[in-house]
Amino acid sequence: MSATPVHGTWEPEPADRWEDAFLTGNGHHGALVHGDPDADRVIVTHHTLVRPGGDDEHRRPPALAARLPALQDRLLAGDRAAAEDFSDGRPLQWVRPFHPAFQLRLNRPSPDGTDAPYRRAVDFTTGETTATRAGWTSRVFVSRADDVIVQHVTAPHLTLDLSLDPRLPGAPAGLGIGHGAVLTPEGALLTLRARYPGSDLAYTGVTLAAVTGGTTRLVPPGVLVEGATEVLLLTRVHRHTGELDTVAESRALRALLPVAPYAALHPAPCSAAYDDLLARHLTHHRTAYDRVTLDLAADPAERALPGSELLARPHSTALLERLFAAGRYHLLSASGLLPPRLTGLWTGDWNTAWSGAFTTNANLNLQTASAAAAALPEVTEAHAALVHRQLPHWRDNAREIFGARGAVAPSHTDGECGHTYHFSREYPLHLWTAGADWLLGPLVDHDETYGTRDPRTTAALAEAALFYEDFLTRTDDAGHLVVVPSYSPENRPANASWGALNAAMDLSAARHALLTAADRRPEHADRLRALADRLPPHRVNADGALAEWAWPGLADTYDHRHLSHLYAVWPLDEINPYDTPDLAEAALRALELRGAENDSAHGHLHHALVAARLRDGARVAHALGRVLDGDYFHASLMSAHYPHRDVYNADAAHALPAVLIEMLVQSAPGRLVLLPALPDSCPRGELRGVRTRFGASLDLTWAPDGSATAVLRPHRSHRIELRTPSGAEPLDLVAGEDRVISVRTR
Repeated sequence: MSATPVHGTWEPEPADRWEDAFLTGNGHHGALVHGDPDADRVIVTHHTLVRPGGDDEHRRPPALAARLPALQDRLLAGDRAAAEDFSDGRPLQWVRPFHPAFQLRLNRPSPDGTDAPYRRAVDFTTGETTATRAGWTSRVFVSRADDVIVQHVTAPHLTLDLSLDPRLPGAPAGLGIGHGAVLTPEGALLTLRARYPGSDLAYTGVTLAAVTGGTTRLVPPGVLVEGATEVLLLTRVHRHTGELDTVAESRALRALLPVAPYAALHPAPCSAAYDDLLARHLTHHRTAYDRVTLDLAADPAERALPGSELLARPHSTALLERLFAAGRYHLLSASGLLPPRLTGLWTGDWNTAWSGAFTTNANLNLQTASAAAAALPEVTEAHAALVHRQLPHWRDNAREIFGARGAVAPSHTDGECGHTYHFSREYPLHLWTAGADWLLGPLVDHDETYGTRDPRTTAALAEAALFYEDFLTRTDDAGHLVVVPSYSPENRPANASWGALNAAMDLSAARHALLTAADRRPEHADRLRALADRLPPHRVNADGALAEWAWPGLADTYDHRHLSHLYAVWPLDEINPYDTPDLAEAALRALELRGAENDSAHGHLHHALVAARLRDGARVAHALGRVLDGDYFHASLMSAHYPHRDVYNADAAHALPAVLIEMLVQSAPGRLVLLPALPDSCPRGELRGVRTRFGASLDLTWAPDGSATAVLRPHRSHRIELRTPSGAEPLDLVAGEDRVISVRTR
């Protein structure tokens, strides 16, 4: 193999736009770093920052259960528009929007070295962004150990005007701002308090500025540092009601300094404090990041290019390497308190598209799709935190809308509220019943990968199954259960309204929820399996494609960004080329007929994930190429929702590693598939450290001559089926004994 791939990216200019700012985060706090030597800006974010507003009473699920039987009667009788008035009359209500906190401004009144070479970079292995010019250096990271944003600035005769600035695009005019600045023996303490208009809620940012050398004096709203050699900034932000105890917070920040900056016995106190904080952080961040690597033997000259230049070479294997590394880095950095939002953990604008929230009917699961295989349990733990925190609200949804026990997940959430209240006639998201199974799937994958059974996941699966026990009461003429009403996000039949019957995703979700719960709850297994057996099979339409609605007479609408009807293929593996070849062929036909609609990045990568499961490498490469050729990535290597970097959005950035892994390795509890969709553009490579759902780690190498080698390191004994381009064979694995497998790719 060639030299080790670059685990980072760099640019020769500071970021002019916040979208190009380099990113760092710990799953709680996030930072967007511009890296300007003369007027640097670090935008601070936090997962809890959602803007309040509206009446909480209207942020509840609609009370429609009493009207459900009549709706079911009408739909079963052939009224294809019956669901259009199944509402409580409320207008479309968006969930509360995510927003940035403020920007930490570092202005140099007397800049120097303006003609000197400049470089800014981010190191994915450490989470550290750096910017350098002449003698000036700025380093920033967000600690996973101490939950603090850390910035260290050095320069000879350093003069800085420091302030916390709430003026960001879209900030409401009525935002009540209060600044504070005091000098303490440990350094300057800056505070910014922002109260939301018409609310008791507020958020407060606190920054401790420890300074070595020179003088520090108050210059409202911040401080002026003159003639120093280094400045260390520690920043946190809290959302709260009432008043934040800033004295206690300042003590907590001061406690992170191992030696007071004014101690004469320490030659470089700020540097020592920074290094100590970074070392503690690395035990969490680097350990996670280093678990999995991808090397595609790219040209070393291309690996050395700045990210913006590499993006201009969309067919470069060096670009794939860097986007794989960046995707895992950003996914890890955005996951902690919550999983990644539509914008990850970052935004520089209060007016985030789609509220910068969690769209759970596609986007969230696509972003976290690599968590199990790419060895990032931190991501799944964050996903689980969202699910378990909102389960009480999911129960409310099931009861109020459907009159059922159990749990129904919303399609859209701000991370605080799990009630279904974001819906309209054109987007009847309150009719979507597959959400609990869809969102619990990654938790099941995690348990299979690590050989555990989280009792919280078992309990939540039981609630998903309980909903179907109450909800699935109607039958068709053949005696099959009918999912009615049924909704396939966010599509509609060509000849009917959005609320329909037997959406393919709903059938797969119901079957999977019942059978998975049966596997974990043996005392209820017979009843749950019997119910699952009464669900109808998938339908193949006149085009030979897996139908999006398994109800006679409902016509498919092919030009749509979502691929919900292929849930059975990815991620469920209910339909695959090995066990259900006829249905797999119909699924592939459905994929061939699917349009791209508005070129949403998530649609292209969802397409690639399904194609990989169906072993269509050419289709995977085409879908991936649509994203790489479409100018979806900013210089930060964070992505956009639409081509030409339109609408900052993390879907492509976070989902791309999953696509690359699925091309090379797929696993189920009893199966390993090697090189199912290897693209011609990657003739040589090495993927190390991936995890499988039968409890083994795996290293895979392949070469242009068609040879490949896999090394399996099983953590538990198991017999699996091995699938390679050459065929299938059983494989016995013994815990603790490495197994080397030789493969031919052709």
